[in-house]
Amino acid sequence: MSKKQYQITEIEPMSVEPQSAASSDRWNPNEAFHGTQEEWWDHFHKIEKGNFHSLEEHERDFEAWEKEYLASRLK
Repeated sequence: MSKKQYQITEIEPMSVEPQSAASSDRWNPNEAFHGTQEEWWDHFHKIEKGNFHSLEEHERDFEAWEKEYLASRLK
């Protein structure tokens, strides 16, 4: 077994800078969201105001899609 020496460099810790109001208006799933508790609650309330579909509706839509998809695969 070789006794290779590895060079280890120190990694500087990252600092978190506060975001401006303009940048926090648009949510990007690829960027970390740092905000106050109030900003989080506002974000959740915006999601809750969106369209709501019950589980039964989704299951019905999925079954219809699945039936159509499988029928198209048999052609």
